[in-house]
Amino acid sequence: MESKTTYTTDAHILELLQGSGDPEKGFRLLLEKYQERLYWVVRRLVMEHEDANDVVQNCLIKVYRNIHSFEGKAQLYTWLYRIATNESITFLKQKKRRQTHSMDDEANYLSNSLQADAFFDGDEAQARLYQAVEVLPEKQKLVFNLRYFEEMNYEDMSELLQTSVGALKASFHHAAKKIEKHIRGHEAA
Repeated sequence: MESKTTYTTDAHILELLQGSGDPEKGFRLLLEKYQERLYWVVRRLVMEHEDANDVVQNCLIKVYRNIHSFEGKAQLYTWLYRIATNESITFLKQKKRRQTHSMDDEANYLSNSLQADAFFDGDEAQARLYQAVEVLPEKQKLVFNLRYFEEMNYEDMSELLQTSVGALKASFHHAAKKIEKHIRGHEAA
């Protein structure tokens, strides 16, 4: 019997999904390898566990339906990450259209939901960080999450987001300054 690690290479997963292999097995292996990472990418963008699960589910459906369009020009995870990010952005835009409360209400709601969330085990400083990230403009939030939480380098981000490295560095810098100001404002209160 072959070891599990043999099946977890991207090449083998793609062979099963795209070739004449076993697509169901390939998809199961893809889930085992990447579902948790995708969940946390999405979770940091949409913030709530239930929303993250919904977005990841939509993401995985798109992956399954479109795996034949994966050309291999980028790494498989980069392609998955792009889909997860785009699904998160779409979700956030739809959610924003439905919202009728103010940013202060949103920040208070986020803080309360993070503290009540069984999947969030951070302390108050971490809650403040997430709260500050949540109120960033969409692009700055995305760049901050990729750089800070995912520790993605600017070159990979540039490929993923199809934006120049300089623009990404500027977005990260502005996001970091806004987060610092937000956190300091709460410390003074």
